[in-house]
Amino acid sequence: MAVRVEQAWSDYQGGRLGSVIAALPALLQTAQELEDRAVRQGDERSDCWAVSARTHHLAATTLAKIGESDISWLAAERAMRAADESDDPLVLASAARSGTHALLANGRYDDALELGNTAAAWLSAQVTDSDPAALSLLGMIHLRAAVAAARHQDRPTATSLLGRAQELADDLRADENHWQTGFGPTNVLLHRLSIELDLDNVSYVVEHGRINVDHMPQERSVSHRIDFARALSLAGQGDEAFAELRTAERTSPQLVRNNPRVRETLRDLIKQSPVTGGSRSSEVFAMAQRCRAVQ
Repeated sequence: MAVRVEQAWSDYQGGRLGSVIAALPALLQTAQELEDRAVRQGDERSDCWAVSARTHHLAATTLAKIGESDISWLAAERAMRAADESDDPLVLASAARSGTHALLANGRYDDALELGNTAAAWLSAQVTDSDPAALSLLGMIHLRAAVAAARHQDRPTATSLLGRAQELADDLRADENHWQTGFGPTNVLLHRLSIELDLDNVSYVVEHGRINVDHMPQERSVSHRIDFARALSLAGQGDEAFAELRTAERTSPQLVRNNPRVRETLRDLIKQSPVTGGSRSSEVFAMAQRCRAVQ
């Protein structure tokens, strides 16, 4: 079961959402069976709870990605409960990350910030500075909390949390993927750009957004291209914005076609060029149809 869950996590990071969604019902059923086993029997209790936590974390993150925010929070709650039972600080930290994802998806920015700060403070006291997995999880928790602060339009807090994440990335020294975090210097930079976009600093994103993300997990590289396309569209650079969306779609059609920000950007691109962009024969309109941005 642990192997199957990690394979599904690889599918998620590779942008293969369809494969993850198809696998989730069986994975969640088996996770429940593992929880029942952990309650009935003492053997492998911690491992059973840990695998269940990873499974529900995957469900929460995937559901948030496709816009099922309410169900995402239910899955995140299950992940955090199972992680608590596992008595493993890294499992609990990873599950707390799923909770911040779900809270962000539900627009509960204050709660996401509070959860992130609480989890980060707790994890810092539980692990050593030499553990790269712990550094990665702690860094990602800071990044998700920074996003929550930015969406609440709290620039000082977002900047402070980004600084903490940057220090951890500097300690790690490279882009790693412990616990499917993709954490490292590049991921901090990508979150900085996303946060500036949330804070309406479009010119900053346009100026600094042309970075190499080909070595990153596809979920992260596609998310960046979507953000960069959004900034370019807002700056009136429609052709460049559409080129970024096309590249993102070629990389992972499923991530692009289920993203609300993509739909918003495509509608803006159609408005910017109503004659060609709004034509049913245009590439923009055709992509808008594929992404369900228009009827």
